Amino acid sequence: MQQNILKLFIEKGFLLDSEMLGFLNELKDENVANEMIDKIGVVSRQKVITKSLITENIDKIKPIFFNLHGEKKTLVEKFFVNVSISVEVKKETIVEQPKIPLNASSVKIISSPIITSQKLTINDFIKSFRTRYNFLKGVLQQRPELEGLTSIDKISGNNRNFSIIAMVTERKITKNKNLMLTVEDLTGRIRLLINQNKEEVYEKGKEILVDDVIGFKCSGTRDFLFCNDLFYPDSFLPQPNRLDEEDYAIFTSDFHIGSGNFLEKNFDKFIDWLNGVGCSEEQKDALRKIKYMFVVGDTIDGVGTYPGQEKDLKIKDIKSQYEKLATFYRRIPKTINIIQCAGQHDAVRVAVPQPPLSEEFAAPLLQIPNLYLVSNPSLIEVGAKPGKQGIKVLMYHGAGVIQYIINEIEELRMIKAQATPAKAMKHLLLRRHLAPCHGGFVYVPNKEEDSLLIKQVPDILTTGDLHRSDIDKYHGVLVICNSCWQTQTAFEEKVGNQPDLCKVPLVNLKTGAIKILDFSELGEKKTVSQADCQEDEEKIVCEVKKDENSS
Repeated sequence: MQQNILKLFIEKGFLLDSEMLGFLNELKDENVANEMIDKIGVVSRQKVITKSLITENIDKIKPIFFNLHGEKKTLVEKFFVNVSISVEVKKETIVEQPKIPLNASSVKIISSPIITSQKLTINDFIKSFRTRYNFLKGVLQQRPELEGLTSIDKISGNNRNFSIIAMVTERKITKNKNLMLTVEDLTGRIRLLINQNKEEVYEKGKEILVDDVIGFKCSGTRDFLFCNDLFYPDSFLPQPNRLDEEDYAIFTSDFHIGSGNFLEKNFDKFIDWLNGVGCSEEQKDALRKIKYMFVVGDTIDGVGTYPGQEKDLKIKDIKSQYEKLATFYRRIPKTINIIQCAGQHDAVRVAVPQPPLSEEFAAPLLQIPNLYLVSNPSLIEVGAKPGKQGIKVLMYHGAGVIQYIINEIEELRMIKAQATPAKAMKHLLLRRHLAPCHGGFVYVPNKEEDSLLIKQVPDILTTGDLHRSDIDKYHGVLVICNSCWQTQTAFEEKVGNQPDLCKVPLVNLKTGAIKILDFSELGEKKTVSQADCQEDEEKIVCEVKKDENSS
Protein backbone atom coordinates (compact mmCIF):
# COMPACT_ATOMS: atom_id res chain seq x y z
CA MET A 1 0.00 0.00 0.00
CA GLN A 2 2.84 2.41 0.88
CA GLN A 3 4.34 2.02 -2.59
CA ASN A 4 0.93 2.62 -4.21
CA ILE A 5 0.36 5.79 -2.18
CA LEU A 6 3.83 7.09 -2.98
CA LYS A 7 3.36 6.30 -6.67
CA LEU A 8 0.03 8.22 -6.77
CA PHE A 9 1.67 11.40 -5.48
CA ILE A 10 4.82 11.12 -7.59
CA GLU A 11 2.77 10.67 -10.80
CA LYS A 12 0.95 13.92 -10.00
CA GLY A 13 4.24 15.73 -9.35
CA PHE A 14 4.09 15.82 -5.52
CA LEU A 15 6.31 14.44 -2.75
CA LEU A 16 5.34 13.32 0.76
CA ASP A 17 7.34 13.74 3.93
CA SER A 18 7.70 10.64 6.14
CA GLU A 19 4.96 11.72 8.57
CA MET A 20 2.31 12.20 5.87
CA LEU A 21 3.36 9.00 4.09
CA GLY A 22 3.01 7.05 7.33
CA PHE A 23 -0.44 8.54 7.99
CA LEU A 24 -1.81 7.75 4.52
CA ASN A 25 -0.29 4.29 4.57
CA GLU A 26 -1.98 3.54 7.90
CA LEU A 27 -5.25 4.96 6.58
CA LYS A 28 -5.15 2.49 3.64
CA ASP A 29 -7.53 4.46 1.44
CA GLU A 30 -6.33 5.32 -2.09
CA ASN A 31 -9.53 7.29 -2.80
CA VAL A 32 -8.70 9.68 0.04
CA ALA A 33 -5.11 9.90 -1.21
CA ASN A 34 -6.32 10.78 -4.72
CA GLU A 35 -8.71 13.43 -3.41
CA MET A 36 -5.97 14.89 -1.21
CA ILE A 37 -3.73 15.24 -4.27
CA ASP A 38 -6.43 17.20 -6.09
CA LYS A 39 -7.20 19.34 -3.03
CA ILE A 40 -3.54 20.15 -2.36
CA GLY A 41 -3.18 21.17 -6.01
CA VAL A 42 -6.14 23.52 -5.60
CA VAL A 43 -5.24 25.22 -2.33
CA SER A 44 -1.45 25.27 -2.53
CA ARG A 45 1.30 25.31 -5.12
CA GLN A 46 3.73 23.52 -2.79
CA LYS A 47 5.19 20.31 -4.19
CA VAL A 48 6.21 18.71 -0.88
CA ILE A 49 3.19 17.76 1.23
CA THR A 50 3.89 18.08 4.95
CA LYS A 51 1.85 18.27 8.12
CA SER A 52 2.56 22.00 8.34
CA LEU A 53 1.11 22.45 4.84
CA ILE A 54 -2.04 20.68 6.03
CA THR A 55 -2.11 23.03 9.04
CA GLU A 56 -2.06 26.10 6.81
CA ASN A 57 -4.97 24.79 4.73
CA ILE A 58 -6.93 22.93 7.41
CA ASP A 59 -10.37 24.39 6.62
CA LYS A 60 -10.20 23.25 3.01
CA ILE A 61 -8.48 19.91 3.65
CA LYS A 62 -10.73 18.59 6.42
CA PRO A 63 -13.87 18.07 4.24
CA ILE A 64 -12.02 15.24 2.45
CA PHE A 65 -12.31 13.13 5.60
CA PHE A 66 -15.93 13.92 6.58
CA ASN A 67 -17.35 10.68 5.13
CA LEU A 68 -14.92 8.34 6.90
CA HIS A 69 -16.22 6.14 9.71
CA GLY A 70 -15.03 3.70 12.35
CA GLU A 71 -11.29 3.13 12.73
CA LYS A 72 -10.44 5.42 9.82
CA LYS A 73 -12.33 8.30 11.43
CA THR A 74 -10.55 7.68 14.76
CA LEU A 75 -7.16 7.66 13.01
CA VAL A 76 -7.92 10.95 11.23
CA GLU A 77 -9.09 12.62 14.45
CA LYS A 78 -5.94 11.47 16.24
CA PHE A 79 -3.71 12.73 13.43
CA PHE A 80 -5.41 16.12 13.21
CA VAL A 81 -5.79 16.91 16.90
CA ASN A 82 -2.55 18.90 17.10
CA VAL A 83 -3.32 20.58 13.79
CA SER A 84 -6.71 21.74 15.08
CA ILE A 85 -5.12 23.16 18.24
CA SER A 86 -2.54 25.11 16.24
CA VAL A 87 -5.27 26.56 14.03
CA GLU A 88 -7.21 27.81 17.06
CA VAL A 89 -4.07 29.54 18.39
CA LYS A 90 -3.60 31.29 15.05
CA LYS A 91 -7.16 32.59 15.15
CA GLU A 92 -6.63 34.03 18.66
CA THR A 93 -3.62 36.05 17.52
CA ILE A 94 -5.77 38.08 15.11
CA VAL A 95 -6.67 41.19 17.11
CA GLU A 96 -7.80 43.47 14.32
CA GLN A 97 -11.32 43.31 12.86
CA PRO A 98 -12.65 39.78 13.54
CA LYS A 99 -13.45 37.79 10.44
CA ILE A 100 -16.92 36.44 9.83
CA PRO A 101 -16.50 32.64 10.14
CA LEU A 102 -16.39 30.96 6.76
CA ASN A 103 -18.60 27.95 6.23
CA ALA A 104 -15.73 26.13 4.53
CA SER A 105 -17.28 22.71 5.04
CA SER A 106 -20.23 23.74 2.84
CA VAL A 107 -17.93 23.76 -0.22
CA LYS A 108 -16.70 20.33 -1.27
CA ILE A 109 -14.45 19.98 -4.30
CA ILE A 110 -15.53 16.62 -5.70
CA SER A 111 -13.35 16.80 -8.79
CA SER A 112 -10.68 19.29 -9.79
CA PRO A 113 -8.38 17.34 -12.12
CA ILE A 114 -4.72 18.29 -12.27
CA ILE A 115 -2.45 16.74 -14.90
CA THR A 116 1.16 17.80 -14.64
CA SER A 117 3.24 18.61 -17.71
CA GLN A 118 4.61 15.44 -19.21
CA LYS A 119 5.84 13.92 -22.44
CA LEU A 120 2.84 12.49 -24.29
CA THR A 121 2.78 9.41 -26.49
CA ILE A 122 0.17 7.84 -28.75
CA ASN A 123 -0.48 5.26 -26.03
CA ASP A 124 -1.59 8.03 -23.65
CA PHE A 125 -4.34 9.03 -26.08
CA ILE A 126 -5.30 5.39 -26.69
CA LYS A 127 -5.62 4.73 -22.95
CA SER A 128 -7.70 7.89 -22.50
CA PHE A 129 -10.08 6.86 -25.29
CA ARG A 130 -10.39 3.34 -23.89
CA THR A 131 -11.19 4.74 -20.47
CA ARG A 132 -13.84 6.97 -22.03
CA TYR A 133 -15.34 4.10 -24.02
CA ASN A 134 -15.49 1.74 -21.04
CA PHE A 135 -17.20 4.30 -18.80
CA LEU A 136 -19.80 5.30 -21.42
CA LYS A 137 -20.35 1.64 -22.31
CA GLY A 138 -21.15 1.02 -18.65
CA VAL A 139 -23.72 3.84 -18.73
CA LEU A 140 -25.32 2.59 -21.96
CA GLN A 141 -25.53 -0.98 -20.69
CA GLN A 142 -28.11 0.22 -18.17
CA ARG A 143 -30.53 1.23 -20.93
CA PRO A 144 -33.31 -1.37 -21.28
CA GLU A 145 -33.83 -0.43 -24.95
CA LEU A 146 -30.50 -1.99 -25.93
CA GLU A 147 -31.59 -5.62 -26.11
CA GLY A 148 -29.29 -8.48 -27.06
CA LEU A 149 -26.06 -6.58 -26.49
CA THR A 150 -23.08 -8.13 -28.21
CA SER A 151 -19.57 -7.15 -29.30
CA ILE A 152 -18.59 -6.60 -32.93
CA ASP A 153 -16.42 -9.71 -33.10
CA LYS A 154 -19.41 -11.88 -32.12
CA ILE A 155 -21.58 -10.72 -35.06
CA SER A 156 -21.96 -13.40 -37.73
CA GLY A 157 -24.52 -14.51 -40.35
CA ASN A 158 -27.70 -12.53 -40.87
CA ASN A 159 -28.55 -11.49 -37.32
CA ARG A 160 -31.62 -9.51 -36.31
CA ASN A 161 -32.58 -7.45 -33.30
CA PHE A 162 -29.29 -7.17 -31.49
CA SER A 163 -27.41 -4.16 -30.10
CA ILE A 164 -23.84 -2.95 -29.99
CA ILE A 165 -22.09 -0.15 -28.13
CA ALA A 166 -19.46 1.47 -30.29
CA MET A 167 -17.43 4.63 -30.91
CA VAL A 168 -17.91 6.45 -34.21
CA THR A 169 -14.65 6.75 -36.16
CA GLU A 170 -15.99 8.00 -39.51
CA ARG A 171 -19.17 9.64 -40.76
CA LYS A 172 -20.26 10.43 -44.33
CA ILE A 173 -23.34 10.85 -46.54
CA THR A 174 -23.77 8.33 -49.39
CA LYS A 175 -24.87 9.11 -52.96
CA ASN A 176 -28.40 8.08 -51.95
CA LYS A 177 -28.35 10.57 -49.07
CA ASN A 178 -28.10 7.86 -46.40
CA LEU A 179 -25.79 8.20 -43.44
CA MET A 180 -22.85 5.79 -43.41
CA LEU A 181 -20.85 5.31 -40.20
CA THR A 182 -17.74 3.38 -39.38
CA VAL A 183 -17.87 2.31 -35.72
CA GLU A 184 -15.64 0.26 -33.47
CA ASP A 185 -15.51 -1.31 -30.02
CA LEU A 186 -12.59 -3.00 -28.28
CA THR A 187 -13.06 -6.14 -30.41
CA GLY A 188 -13.36 -4.83 -33.96
CA ARG A 189 -14.65 -2.35 -36.54
CA ILE A 190 -17.72 -2.42 -38.79
CA ARG A 191 -19.76 -0.24 -41.18
CA LEU A 192 -23.27 0.81 -40.24
CA LEU A 193 -25.97 2.46 -42.38
CA ILE A 194 -28.74 4.79 -41.20
CA ASN A 195 -31.35 4.92 -43.96
CA GLN A 196 -33.01 8.27 -44.61
CA ASN A 197 -36.35 6.46 -44.89
CA LYS A 198 -36.22 5.86 -41.13
CA GLU A 199 -36.94 9.53 -40.55
CA GLU A 200 -36.86 9.60 -36.75
CA VAL A 201 -33.61 7.65 -36.52
CA TYR A 202 -32.09 9.62 -39.40
CA GLU A 203 -32.83 12.92 -37.64
CA LYS A 204 -31.02 11.66 -34.54
CA GLY A 205 -28.22 10.40 -36.76
CA LYS A 206 -27.66 13.86 -38.25
CA GLU A 207 -26.36 14.98 -34.85
CA ILE A 208 -23.74 12.22 -34.62
CA LEU A 209 -20.16 13.43 -34.20
CA VAL A 210 -16.92 11.55 -34.72
CA ASP A 211 -15.79 9.98 -31.41
CA ASP A 212 -19.36 9.71 -30.07
CA VAL A 213 -19.99 6.55 -28.06
CA ILE A 214 -23.48 5.33 -28.97
CA GLY A 215 -25.70 2.32 -28.43
CA PHE A 216 -27.08 1.03 -31.76
CA LYS A 217 -30.02 -1.35 -32.27
CA CYS A 218 -29.04 -3.24 -35.40
CA SER A 219 -29.63 -6.00 -37.89
CA GLY A 220 -27.23 -7.34 -40.52
CA THR A 221 -24.02 -9.30 -40.89
CA ARG A 222 -20.40 -8.98 -39.86
CA ASP A 223 -19.74 -7.15 -43.14
CA PHE A 224 -22.51 -4.57 -42.87
CA LEU A 225 -25.09 -3.37 -40.33
CA PHE A 226 -28.38 -1.49 -40.60
CA CYS A 227 -29.30 0.82 -37.72
CA ASN A 228 -32.87 0.60 -36.43
CA ASP A 229 -32.41 2.99 -33.52
CA LEU A 230 -29.66 4.68 -31.54
CA PHE A 231 -29.14 5.92 -28.00
CA TYR A 232 -26.63 8.24 -26.35
CA PRO A 233 -25.32 7.80 -22.79
CA ASP A 234 -27.33 10.92 -21.84
CA SER A 235 -27.71 12.70 -18.51
CA PHE A 236 -30.81 12.31 -16.38
CA LEU A 237 -31.59 13.91 -13.04
CA PRO A 238 -35.07 12.65 -12.06
CA GLN A 239 -35.14 14.71 -8.87
CA PRO A 240 -32.80 17.71 -8.56
CA ASN A 241 -31.34 18.21 -5.11
CA ARG A 242 -32.53 21.09 -2.97
CA LEU A 243 -31.13 22.63 0.22
CA ASP A 244 -33.15 22.87 3.41
CA GLU A 245 -32.05 26.48 3.95
CA GLU A 246 -32.87 29.33 1.60
CA ASP A 247 -29.34 29.94 0.37
CA TYR A 248 -28.56 31.65 -2.93
CA ALA A 249 -25.82 31.16 -5.50
CA ILE A 250 -24.78 33.67 -8.17
CA PHE A 251 -22.99 32.87 -11.45
CA THR A 252 -20.71 34.99 -13.58
CA SER A 253 -17.63 34.83 -15.84
CA ASP A 254 -15.55 36.69 -18.42
CA PHE A 255 -14.64 39.85 -16.51
CA HIS A 256 -11.64 40.46 -18.82
CA ILE A 257 -10.00 42.78 -16.30
CA GLY A 258 -7.13 44.61 -17.95
CA SER A 259 -8.94 45.04 -21.25
CA GLY A 260 -9.72 48.53 -22.46
CA ASN A 261 -13.25 47.21 -22.97
CA PHE A 262 -13.67 46.11 -19.33
CA LEU A 263 -16.83 47.65 -17.83
CA GLU A 264 -15.31 48.66 -14.51
CA LYS A 265 -18.11 50.97 -13.39
CA ASN A 266 -20.70 48.30 -14.00
CA PHE A 267 -18.60 45.75 -12.13
CA ASP A 268 -18.23 48.23 -9.28
CA LYS A 269 -22.01 48.50 -9.20
CA PHE A 270 -22.25 44.71 -8.91
CA ILE A 271 -19.79 44.62 -5.98
CA ASP A 272 -21.62 47.50 -4.28
CA TRP A 273 -24.88 45.59 -4.68
CA LEU A 274 -23.37 42.54 -2.99
CA ASN A 275 -22.59 44.83 -0.06
CA GLY A 276 -26.14 46.18 0.06
CA VAL A 277 -25.31 49.68 -1.14
CA GLY A 278 -28.59 51.51 -1.79
CA CYS A 279 -30.68 48.59 -0.52
CA SER A 280 -33.27 48.58 2.26
CA GLU A 281 -32.76 46.55 5.46
CA GLU A 282 -35.17 43.94 4.17
CA GLN A 283 -33.22 43.67 0.95
CA LYS A 284 -29.94 43.46 2.88
CA ASP A 285 -31.35 40.52 4.84
CA ALA A 286 -32.07 38.80 1.54
CA LEU A 287 -28.58 39.59 0.24
CA ARG A 288 -27.08 37.82 3.26
CA LYS A 289 -28.54 34.59 1.88
CA ILE A 290 -26.06 34.67 -1.01
CA LYS A 291 -23.52 32.05 0.06
CA TYR A 292 -21.82 31.07 -3.20
CA MET A 293 -20.39 32.88 -6.21
CA PHE A 294 -19.26 30.74 -9.17
CA VAL A 295 -16.78 32.48 -11.49
CA VAL A 296 -16.34 30.47 -14.70
CA GLY A 297 -13.08 31.67 -16.22
CA ASP A 298 -11.52 34.59 -18.11
CA THR A 299 -11.40 36.86 -15.08
CA ILE A 300 -8.55 38.78 -16.73
CA ASP A 301 -7.87 39.59 -20.37
CA GLY A 302 -4.34 38.22 -20.18
CA VAL A 303 -1.38 39.18 -22.33
CA GLY A 304 -0.57 37.76 -25.75
CA THR A 305 -3.73 35.68 -26.04
CA TYR A 306 -4.27 36.98 -29.58
CA PRO A 307 -2.15 38.97 -32.09
CA GLY A 308 -2.08 42.70 -31.43
CA GLN A 309 -3.74 42.41 -28.02
CA GLU A 310 -1.37 44.88 -26.41
CA LYS A 311 -3.00 47.85 -28.11
CA ASP A 312 -6.36 46.81 -26.59
CA LEU A 313 -5.08 46.53 -23.00
CA LYS A 314 -5.49 49.08 -20.26
CA ILE A 315 -3.37 47.00 -17.86
CA LYS A 316 -0.49 45.45 -19.77
CA ASP A 317 0.89 43.11 -17.07
CA ILE A 318 -0.74 39.83 -16.02
CA LYS A 319 0.22 40.13 -12.35
CA SER A 320 -1.24 43.63 -12.23
CA GLN A 321 -4.45 42.34 -13.80
CA TYR A 322 -4.79 39.75 -11.03
CA GLU A 323 -4.02 42.37 -8.40
CA LYS A 324 -6.89 44.43 -9.78
CA LEU A 325 -9.14 41.36 -9.58
CA ALA A 326 -8.06 40.82 -5.98
CA THR A 327 -9.10 44.38 -5.07
CA PHE A 328 -12.62 43.55 -6.24
CA TYR A 329 -12.69 40.18 -4.46
CA ARG A 330 -11.56 41.76 -1.17
CA ARG A 331 -14.71 43.90 -1.22
CA ILE A 332 -17.02 40.90 -1.53
CA PRO A 333 -18.59 39.90 1.82
CA LYS A 334 -16.61 37.10 3.46
CA THR A 335 -19.81 35.14 3.95
CA ILE A 336 -19.81 34.47 0.19
CA ASN A 337 -17.63 31.56 -0.91
CA ILE A 338 -16.08 32.41 -4.30
CA ILE A 339 -15.28 29.40 -6.49
CA GLN A 340 -13.23 30.28 -9.58
CA CYS A 341 -11.92 28.18 -12.47
CA ALA A 342 -9.71 29.32 -15.34
CA GLY A 343 -10.40 30.19 -18.96
CA GLN A 344 -8.17 30.57 -22.01
CA HIS A 345 -7.35 34.21 -21.12
CA ASP A 346 -6.10 33.26 -17.64
CA ALA A 347 -2.45 32.64 -16.78
CA VAL A 348 -2.53 28.86 -17.16
CA ARG A 349 -2.03 26.52 -20.12
CA VAL A 350 -4.76 26.57 -22.76
CA ALA A 351 -5.04 22.76 -22.89
CA VAL A 352 -7.76 21.29 -20.69
CA PRO A 353 -8.00 20.30 -17.95
CA GLN A 354 -6.59 23.68 -16.99
CA PRO A 355 -5.01 23.71 -13.52
CA PRO A 356 -5.92 26.26 -10.84
CA LEU A 357 -4.17 29.61 -10.94
CA SER A 358 -0.71 29.55 -9.40
CA GLU A 359 1.11 31.81 -6.97
CA GLU A 360 3.55 32.72 -9.75
CA PHE A 361 1.00 34.97 -11.44
CA ALA A 362 -1.96 35.26 -9.07
CA ALA A 363 -0.36 35.52 -5.61
CA PRO A 364 -2.83 38.17 -4.34
CA LEU A 365 -5.75 35.81 -4.95
CA LEU A 366 -4.23 33.12 -2.71
CA GLN A 367 -4.50 35.49 0.24
CA ILE A 368 -8.29 35.77 -0.03
CA PRO A 369 -9.74 33.37 2.57
CA ASN A 370 -13.15 32.84 0.96
CA LEU A 371 -11.76 32.12 -2.53
CA TYR A 372 -11.40 28.61 -3.95
CA LEU A 373 -9.23 28.31 -7.06
CA VAL A 374 -10.13 25.12 -8.94
CA SER A 375 -9.38 23.45 -12.25
CA ASN A 376 -11.31 23.86 -15.47
CA PRO A 377 -13.47 21.75 -15.42
CA SER A 378 -14.38 21.10 -11.77
CA LEU A 379 -17.31 19.52 -9.96
CA ILE A 380 -18.24 21.33 -6.74
CA GLU A 381 -20.82 20.38 -4.12
CA VAL A 382 -22.25 23.10 -1.89
CA GLY A 383 -24.54 22.97 1.11
CA ALA A 384 -24.14 19.26 1.89
CA LYS A 385 -24.90 18.01 5.40
CA PRO A 386 -24.41 14.64 7.07
CA GLY A 387 -26.94 12.31 5.49
CA LYS A 388 -28.08 14.89 2.92
CA GLN A 389 -26.53 15.73 -0.42
CA GLY A 390 -25.86 19.29 -1.45
CA ILE A 391 -26.09 20.93 -4.86
CA LYS A 392 -23.54 19.70 -7.40
CA VAL A 393 -22.26 22.37 -9.79
CA LEU A 394 -20.15 21.44 -12.82
CA MET A 395 -17.98 24.40 -13.85
CA TYR A 396 -16.58 24.44 -17.38
CA HIS A 397 -15.39 27.50 -19.28
CA GLY A 398 -15.87 25.75 -22.63
CA ALA A 399 -13.44 27.70 -24.79
CA GLY A 400 -13.46 26.41 -28.38
CA VAL A 401 -15.60 23.38 -27.59
CA ILE A 402 -18.99 25.12 -27.58
CA GLN A 403 -18.27 26.86 -30.88
CA TYR A 404 -16.99 23.59 -32.38
CA ILE A 405 -20.20 21.77 -31.39
CA ILE A 406 -22.28 24.56 -32.95
CA ASN A 407 -20.32 24.39 -36.20
CA GLU A 408 -20.52 20.58 -36.44
CA ILE A 409 -24.23 20.07 -35.69
CA GLU A 410 -26.49 21.32 -38.48
CA GLU A 411 -29.44 22.23 -36.28
CA LEU A 412 -27.29 24.42 -34.04
CA ARG A 413 -25.53 25.96 -37.01
CA MET A 414 -28.80 26.86 -38.72
CA ILE A 415 -30.28 28.59 -35.66
CA LYS A 416 -26.98 30.43 -34.97
CA ALA A 417 -26.78 28.95 -31.49
CA GLN A 418 -23.94 31.30 -30.51
CA ALA A 419 -26.76 33.50 -29.24
CA THR A 420 -28.33 30.62 -27.27
CA PRO A 421 -25.32 28.55 -26.09
CA ALA A 422 -27.38 26.49 -23.63
CA LYS A 423 -28.62 24.51 -26.64
CA ALA A 424 -25.03 23.46 -27.34
CA MET A 425 -24.42 22.59 -23.70
CA LYS A 426 -27.32 20.14 -23.88
CA HIS A 427 -25.34 18.17 -26.45
CA LEU A 428 -22.47 17.79 -23.98
CA LEU A 429 -24.89 16.46 -21.38
CA LEU A 430 -26.36 14.14 -24.01
CA ARG A 431 -22.90 12.69 -24.67
CA ARG A 432 -21.77 12.74 -21.01
CA HIS A 433 -18.57 14.42 -22.15
CA LEU A 434 -17.36 18.03 -22.07
CA ALA A 435 -15.30 17.81 -25.26
CA PRO A 436 -16.41 14.74 -27.22
CA CYS A 437 -14.50 15.30 -30.49
CA HIS A 438 -10.75 14.76 -30.72
CA GLY A 439 -9.22 17.60 -32.71
CA GLY A 440 -11.96 20.07 -31.82
CA PHE A 441 -9.96 21.45 -28.89
CA VAL A 442 -6.57 21.22 -27.18
CA TYR A 443 -6.42 18.80 -24.26
CA VAL A 444 -4.02 16.73 -22.17
CA PRO A 445 -5.05 13.06 -22.08
CA ASN A 446 -5.26 11.33 -18.71
CA LYS A 447 -4.34 7.67 -19.06
CA GLU A 448 -5.88 6.86 -15.68
CA GLU A 449 -9.30 8.36 -16.48
CA ASP A 450 -10.80 10.79 -18.97
CA SER A 451 -10.91 14.05 -17.00
CA LEU A 452 -13.63 15.47 -19.27
CA LEU A 453 -16.21 12.73 -18.72
CA ILE A 454 -19.41 13.76 -16.94
CA LYS A 455 -19.26 10.92 -14.46
CA GLN A 456 -21.72 12.41 -12.00
CA VAL A 457 -24.76 14.19 -13.42
CA PRO A 458 -24.70 17.67 -11.85
CA ASP A 459 -27.64 19.70 -10.60
CA ILE A 460 -26.18 22.73 -12.41
CA LEU A 461 -23.87 22.98 -15.43
CA THR A 462 -22.40 26.46 -15.80
CA THR A 463 -20.12 27.81 -18.52
CA GLY A 464 -18.70 30.98 -20.06
CA ASP A 465 -16.63 31.92 -23.14
CA LEU A 466 -19.35 32.96 -25.62
CA HIS A 467 -20.29 36.09 -23.62
CA ARG A 468 -24.01 35.27 -23.87
CA SER A 469 -26.42 34.88 -20.96
CA ASP A 470 -28.65 31.85 -21.52
CA ILE A 471 -30.53 29.57 -19.13
CA ASP A 472 -32.32 26.32 -19.85
CA LYS A 473 -33.06 22.92 -18.36
CA TYR A 474 -32.18 19.50 -19.69
CA HIS A 475 -33.51 16.33 -18.08
CA GLY A 476 -33.54 18.02 -14.68
CA VAL A 477 -30.11 19.68 -15.06
CA LEU A 478 -30.09 23.47 -14.88
CA VAL A 479 -27.82 24.93 -17.61
CA ILE A 480 -26.42 28.41 -16.95
CA CYS A 481 -24.36 30.17 -19.63
CA ASN A 482 -22.87 33.42 -18.43
CA SER A 483 -22.64 36.86 -19.99
CA CYS A 484 -19.55 39.07 -19.75
CA TRP A 485 -18.24 42.38 -18.39
CA GLN A 486 -16.52 43.51 -21.58
CA THR A 487 -17.98 45.49 -24.47
CA GLN A 488 -17.78 44.11 -27.99
CA THR A 489 -14.20 43.57 -29.13
CA ALA A 490 -12.93 44.00 -32.67
CA PHE A 491 -12.79 40.22 -33.05
CA GLU A 492 -16.40 39.79 -31.88
CA GLU A 493 -17.51 42.50 -34.29
CA LYS A 494 -15.68 40.71 -37.10
CA VAL A 495 -17.41 37.37 -36.41
CA GLY A 496 -20.77 38.98 -35.70
CA ASN A 497 -20.99 38.16 -31.99
CA GLN A 498 -22.98 40.66 -29.96
CA PRO A 499 -22.04 40.18 -26.27
CA ASP A 500 -24.69 40.12 -23.58
CA LEU A 501 -23.40 42.45 -20.90
CA CYS A 502 -23.40 42.38 -17.10
CA LYS A 503 -26.10 39.79 -16.42
CA VAL A 504 -25.89 37.80 -13.16
CA PRO A 505 -28.14 34.75 -12.64
CA LEU A 506 -29.18 34.25 -9.03
CA VAL A 507 -30.45 30.80 -8.03
CA ASN A 508 -32.42 29.96 -4.90
CA LEU A 509 -30.89 26.63 -3.87
CA LYS A 510 -33.94 25.74 -1.79
CA THR A 511 -36.69 26.30 -4.37
CA GLY A 512 -34.77 26.28 -7.66
CA ALA A 513 -36.15 29.71 -8.55
CA ILE A 514 -33.95 31.80 -10.85
CA LYS A 515 -33.59 35.53 -11.41
CA ILE A 516 -31.25 37.31 -13.79
CA LEU A 517 -30.03 40.65 -12.46
CA ASP A 518 -28.91 43.26 -14.96
CA PHE A 519 -26.01 45.58 -14.08
CA SER A 520 -25.73 47.16 -17.53
CA GLU A 521 -27.01 50.60 -18.54
CA LEU A 522 -30.52 49.14 -18.38
CA GLY A 523 -29.79 47.80 -14.94
CA GLU A 524 -33.07 48.89 -13.38
CA LYS A 525 -34.76 46.14 -15.38
CA LYS A 526 -34.91 42.62 -14.00
CA THR A 527 -35.09 39.77 -16.51
CA VAL A 528 -36.41 36.39 -15.44
CA SER A 529 -35.29 33.15 -17.10
CA GLN A 530 -37.74 30.84 -18.81
CA ALA A 531 -36.35 27.71 -17.11
CA ASP A 532 -39.03 26.76 -14.56
CA CYS A 533 -38.39 29.93 -12.61
CA GLN A 534 -41.24 29.92 -10.08
CA GLU A 535 -40.97 33.72 -10.05
CA ASP A 536 -43.98 34.22 -7.80
CA GLU A 537 -42.36 32.24 -4.99
CA GLU A 538 -39.57 34.73 -4.46
CA LYS A 539 -39.14 38.45 -3.85
CA ILE A 540 -36.65 40.51 -5.75
CA VAL A 541 -33.48 40.43 -3.69
CA CYS A 542 -32.52 43.97 -4.49
CA GLU A 543 -33.44 46.40 -7.23
CA VAL A 544 -30.39 47.18 -9.33
CA LYS A 545 -30.55 50.88 -9.92
CA LYS A 546 -29.44 52.53 -13.10
CA ASP A 547 -26.15 54.36 -12.83
CA GLU A 548 -26.25 57.35 -15.13
CA ASN A 549 -22.43 57.41 -15.15
CA SER A 550 -22.07 53.76 -16.23
CA SER A 551 -19.80 53.25 -19.17
